[in-house]
Amino acid sequence: MTNTVPKKRRVAEQTLHVLSRLAPLVRAVGRHDASLMRQLRRAAQSIYLNLNEGSGNRAGNQRLRWQSALGSTYETRAAIEIAIVWGYVPTPAARELRNELDQIAAQIYRLIHPRK
Repeated sequence: MTNTVPKKRRVAEQTLHVLSRLAPLVRAVGRHDASLMRQLRRAAQSIYLNLNEGSGNRAGNQRLRWQSALGSTYETRAAIEIAIVWGYVPTPAARELRNELDQIAAQIYRLIHPRK
């Protein structure tokens, strides 16, 4: 269990860093599509909030929060992909954030399914 504490902290810090860089893209999406912007913003916020809530829980509740964080990571990534396809955001910056979300998803997956 003590091994996961630094991992939890690291993935939360990385998530917050990505969210800070995602904020301008969220605003850009909002200039074109208010509904997608709200969904993207809620999903992105949910990643960080569920990671931290899960860190304060034990066993089953912890796993559920982390699973929610993982689902929100996928939802955020999907919203970015829609924004790219529809030309709402600059493609290189959005693709970079999408790739970083993939790394976050992998780390959250490892929190849910630790290697034995």
